[in-house]
Amino acid sequence: MNIIYMLLAISVFVAIFFFVAFLYSVRKGQFDDTHTPAIRMLFEDELVKDVNAKSDTTSKSTVNSSKK
Repeated sequence: MNIIYMLLAISVFVAIFFFVAFLYSVRKGQFDDTHTPAIRMLFEDELVKDVNAKSDTTSKSTVNSSKK
């Protein structure tokens, strides 16, 4: 039974250690994304083209079905 208390204490200590390490890394900016904003403008046009292409095919099929 004593081993359970010891393992519980060790696991709580390890969890606290990882939580403190996580908070430290967040405050120091380890999770700041500095790469994506620089390349975001390169991929924005592709998303707009895909949306326009889908709407063009939808509008063409609607026009074709209305002509019948």
